[in-house]
Amino acid sequence: MKVCTDACVFGAFASNIVRRTSNIVHILDIGTGTGLLSLLLAQDTTAFIDAIEIDRNAYEQAKDNFDRSPWKERLAAFNIDALKFIADKKYDCIISNPPFFEDDLRSINEEKNKAKHDSSLTLQQLLQVVDSNLSDDGTFFVLLPHHRVHYFETEAKKIGLYPDEKLWIKQTEKHDYFRACLSFSRKETKSHIVDLTIKNNDGNYTDKFIELLKRYYLHF
Repeated sequence: MKVCTDACVFGAFASNIVRRTSNIVHILDIGTGTGLLSLLLAQDTTAFIDAIEIDRNAYEQAKDNFDRSPWKERLAAFNIDALKFIADKKYDCIISNPPFFEDDLRSINEEKNKAKHDSSLTLQQLLQVVDSNLSDDGTFFVLLPHHRVHYFETEAKKIGLYPDEKLWIKQTEKHDYFRACLSFSRKETKSHIVDLTIKNNDGNYTDKFIELLKRYYLHF
């Protein structure tokens, strides 16, 4: 699966929060795909990052991307099912762009189904993995379709994870919100919500989008 705009926004959203935190030593990327999120976080932190991916081809691509990066000494890729992953430590930060198109149209390509649909990892299973691996003071980041936020927050609260910061994303002002970037912790606080429009009605990137992504995009 190739890089998409909402994943870049998600990575920048998480990185902005992580940069404000001084105690991030170990990060877990669940379902890393091409390794995009791990690379964004590696650029902005000194943390050691473990990235797990169930699909062999995606894992190979992520591993190659890691090996070619300036941060390869801090990046490790694992070709494993998240439900079978056992770590010897707790993570200060966990990030995931999960397969979330539950009940939507499916592809004839099974690899795409694993990447886009939750047949290989449901949102409830994702929360179980996070709960098992997140430190007491850790932060969990997730990218979701906007319409699934309420469901996910309800399930997260059942295991003691509470939303801190939220970013609602829309393509243009004419569109409804279609993605949500969320951060969770084990401490219940009042969550902070902001929104982001990717493009103006004339088709150009908004100033807010450019400001968020300028650390990572080579050209606008």
